[in-house]
Amino acid sequence: MSDNTKIEWTDATWNPITGCAVVSPGCTNCYAMKLAGTRLKNHRSREGLTVETKSGPVWNGKVRLNADWMEQPLRWSRPRMIFVCAHGDLFAEGVPDEWIDMVFAVMASAPQHTFQVLTKRPERMRDYLFARRHLPFPNIWLGTSAEDQTRYSARWPFMEDIAERGWMVWVSAEPLLGPLHLLATPLRKVGPDGKVHLARPPMWVVAGGESGPGARPMHPEWIRALRDQCQIHRIPFLFKQWGAWKPVPWKLERIETETDAEYIERSEKECSTHALSRTGYLIELDHKPWSWARVLPQPDTHHAVKLVGKTAAGRLLDGVEHNAFPGGRA
Repeated sequence: MSDNTKIEWTDATWNPITGCAVVSPGCTNCYAMKLAGTRLKNHRSREGLTVETKSGPVWNGKVRLNADWMEQPLRWSRPRMIFVCAHGDLFAEGVPDEWIDMVFAVMASAPQHTFQVLTKRPERMRDYLFARRHLPFPNIWLGTSAEDQTRYSARWPFMEDIAERGWMVWVSAEPLLGPLHLLATPLRKVGPDGKVHLARPPMWVVAGGESGPGARPMHPEWIRALRDQCQIHRIPFLFKQWGAWKPVPWKLERIETETDAEYIERSEKECSTHALSRTGYLIELDHKPWSWARVLPQPDTHHAVKLVGKTAAGRLLDGVEHNAFPGGRA
């Protein structure tokens, strides 16, 4: 839990419940999962929540109520955006409804804050809200994670049902592991009430590439297409990061005055080491970036990328930093 988080789309994190289970490819390199099984594995809030595997610690499905932290937002007087259950999922299978009731009671009692809830289980979130008949709270933003089209198409219809009840709904496409079309679901659909409803796009889109050990690269076309859709539909768009991989040139134009050694050094520093297909398949290139003998994949099917780390990759998308929030905050 942190009141000064480095997460670009929030101000603070709040972990009244910790623990989760792996449900889709976006979970593979989960930062919270790895942390729970390494540096925090003996902390009372994380102990026993992961199992060790050949690929590192993995959530085991157990969850924990951190009662001492439950009322933390009530002690924060200055308004802030708060990421709820950043190291778990409020709607994970093992979380009792009574725990969720407690979290919603705190959120409802702190209208000065904006609470950002994110789940990979929107079907349970919808069923919970409908069963409780909660009126929508304007300071509670309900979101789902969707790393690709398969997950978005499966999860977003539940969010549309929630939006029908007046809640603010959003999507986090991080890590973005494939192209994602926001209105790929049917333009009209039958809701749980049996009536036909218009499809609803998200009210906010947060997207970014994966960082950390074993990070998978994000194709530039995926994120550009998502940005463009948000512009067309006037959806606030926040680009969080490229992640560990960055799009780079295939080859550099040679400067007339530079020596062979200078050109080689500059090329090895700035040019691609891998090619990424539009389907996310990564190819390691055989030749040095300065070699004219280098055989390159076709630029119309692959993009040049390089593993540089999150900080070096940055947050600029075509030279622009995207920081849009609902309601105009930027």
